[in-house]
Amino acid sequence: MRRVRFPLATPARVIGAVLAAALVALTPARPAWAHAQLIGSDPADGAVLATPPARVTLEFNESLNPTYTTIVVTDAGAEPVPSSEPEVSGPRGSVTFTQPLADGTYTVAYRVVSRDGHPVQGAFTFTVGEPAPSSATPPATTAPSGPARAEGESSTGQAAGTVVLAALGALALLVAGGAWLWARRRAGQR
Repeated sequence: MRRVRFPLATPARVIGAVLAAALVALTPARPAWAHAQLIGSDPADGAVLATPPARVTLEFNESLNPTYTTIVVTDAGAEPVPSSEPEVSGPRGSVTFTQPLADGTYTVAYRVVSRDGHPVQGAFTFTVGEPAPSSATPPATTAPSGPARAEGESSTGQAAGTVVLAALGALALLVAGGAWLWARRRAGQR
């Protein structure tokens, strides 16, 4: 029986293999980093309309999960405007008003969950008729809360992901340094 010999691991080979493994481990998969982003709405943010719209439609950059889509329209007094349940079709979510809107400023607040499970929320305003003179900034509104698969995911969750990547990068450098030292010692023992 013939014995097969494998070439000895040189420091360059060990370091190259460790760095290649670290690069593969640290390269994020595209869908894992994707979050639904609002790319358009009808009426648009800040729009001043002469006639009231019959519905509000939001368009995102990826498909929404219909189970976890909430869209609430409130008037200037922060009272909800009667509307239908959100209708979701792919990346679009909309609500239809059950009665015509009166003149005034309206806030559209949304909380959606994309197909990858990440919740996204936000708000914008539009005005029907002449905009009222504002002496101060409008009161802060919060997006409607609702159940979501990734509850608590927000920009702090993205920051935590960055910290994890930095820690993995530091670990990869430590492993590469250790492999290099091991290879030097082994080469010195020959």
